[in-house]
Amino acid sequence: MIETTNSSSNQANLCRHLAHAAIATPNALAVAVQKSQSGILTYQEINFVTLHQRSDEIAYALNAYGIKSGMKAVLMVTPSIDFFALTFALFKAGIVPILVDPGMGIKNLKQCFIESAPDAFIGIPKAHIARIIFAWGKGSVKKCLTVGGSSVIAKLVAKVIGGDSLANILKRYPLNIEKDTDNKATYPMVKLADDAMSAIMFTSGSTGTPKGVVYSHKMFEAQITALKNDYAIEPGERDLATFPLFSLFGPALGMASIVPDMDASKPIRANPHYIFAAIEKYQCTNLFANPALIEVLGQAGASDAQQDNSSVTKLTSLKRVISAGAPATLPSIARFTHLLNDNVPILTSYGATESLPLTKIASNDLLETSHITDNGGGICVGRPISGVDIKIIKITEEVIEQWHDVLALGPNDIGEIVVKGDMVSQQYYQRDLATAQAKIKDCDGADNVRHRMGDLGYLDDNGLLWMCGRKAHRVETPKQVFYSIPCERIFNTHNLVKRSALVGVKLLNVTTPVICIELTDEAKKLQKVKNSTFDESSLFSALRSIAFAHQQTAAISHFLIHDDFPVDIRHNAKIFREKLSVWAQEELTDD
Repeated sequence: MIETTNSSSNQANLCRHLAHAAIATPNALAVAVQKSQSGILTYQEINFVTLHQRSDEIAYALNAYGIKSGMKAVLMVTPSIDFFALTFALFKAGIVPILVDPGMGIKNLKQCFIESAPDAFIGIPKAHIARIIFAWGKGSVKKCLTVGGSSVIAKLVAKVIGGDSLANILKRYPLNIEKDTDNKATYPMVKLADDAMSAIMFTSGSTGTPKGVVYSHKMFEAQITALKNDYAIEPGERDLATFPLFSLFGPALGMASIVPDMDASKPIRANPHYIFAAIEKYQCTNLFANPALIEVLGQAGASDAQQDNSSVTKLTSLKRVISAGAPATLPSIARFTHLLNDNVPILTSYGATESLPLTKIASNDLLETSHITDNGGGICVGRPISGVDIKIIKITEEVIEQWHDVLALGPNDIGEIVVKGDMVSQQYYQRDLATAQAKIKDCDGADNVRHRMGDLGYLDDNGLLWMCGRKAHRVETPKQVFYSIPCERIFNTHNLVKRSALVGVKLLNVTTPVICIELTDEAKKLQKVKNSTFDESSLFSALRSIAFAHQQTAAISHFLIHDDFPVDIRHNAKIFREKLSVWAQEELTDD
């Protein structure tokens, strides 16, 4: 049930931050979007007051077109000025945006739309064509809007889909209902209860079927507060934003969002020089990049230096780098730090779609833990940010209805990570079973829940959280439990190993741990050359020696080389161990 009345208790809407910025710094840059055509970079810009006014106009036009407060609208628009204006317009109008990752696959997308039952579909022409072909939202979508493309294409698509174009409804329904002190028409922003549903964001599905996470304005406010207080982001900064959701926080923080020309769902394919150019042009102070992009940028900077026989590219304007989405590798972080000024941190954040951010750790502190990580101690993800409570509970698949403090394990005991805080979601949309499995009703008397992350880890004696991998990725044998991250990071120390993945297979009907290996690019080249120095049996022998030297891996003796690990679409960093497990089972069974 979505509250839309304007009572005194309903005062929440994250767009109040945009309204404030439009008054405080009206002419300051709010968004810049980079485009490349034939290698030539151009930028489309909009300031705060214009973005505020534009989103007011769209909100009014959406209402006049029949998309009202409380309705749900799929938004499939590429990063652009329209994307920002539309998203803020939906929030202002109390319309619930449904945000999905187009790269999650046709089958998953259709399931997302079945579950969320959108009332409206707002998208680029390509998205509407796909919607018709694959019957996305069939039976629920009543209103369609086409965004972008040439006016001819937009009109044609609108006619075919039985809807209209954004450009047309803005002309048909001009905003003229109220006037502010500057005699400009304004839209009466819808105010909601702070725990009312304000958005549905689907998980990537990297560890199962995507689930719709119910976001409230309270969650958004907590995230904005964390970025202000724990990450010290100030109005007037400029952020190079490589993930659409995070880019929305820029204008809400009084910070400009600079969007590079890249496919956010495929960061490893990004052109690093486009990103370097945008940072330089706008003197960006903040960079948000997932671990895969950190690796791409670090390698590009080092490669440029080698080719030009010069010093490493320096991103001198950056004051901080924020990395989230998957555990970063320590070598990639170390490499990227060479692109930054001294004492500029890479802040690795831990969290998930259901709850983000939860912890943070600066790169200099993280690199000091490398000896623990390399010896199977997991990855340190830092301390909880303000307002976040983290506990570790015993590993179980059972539903836990009520929280009790006796559930919490002591320091250094590995278990499932459970979190509590204002940025923690309370439920999944139309997924009662998933909600029951992931949420624990708190014991404080308030209507709050603790969220089971599905990740394993431990809190050390100093209160630092260490990640040990997904609960679903552990391998249990009759004698031992093997955890993915501790085991894999031990083998990743070998100079021919790019990355490794722990999987479980059945051998003689007994669960057995197997390590899949992806070789470094140099090792792959040697592997294809006859009479090269590469020898598979020698590598496996070396890996068995490494395994035997550590308690966590001493019982591992099976290794397989895989050409190219399957990874998640959103971050290009999370390994699909489920697919590797099937492949490994077939490989060892054939043998």
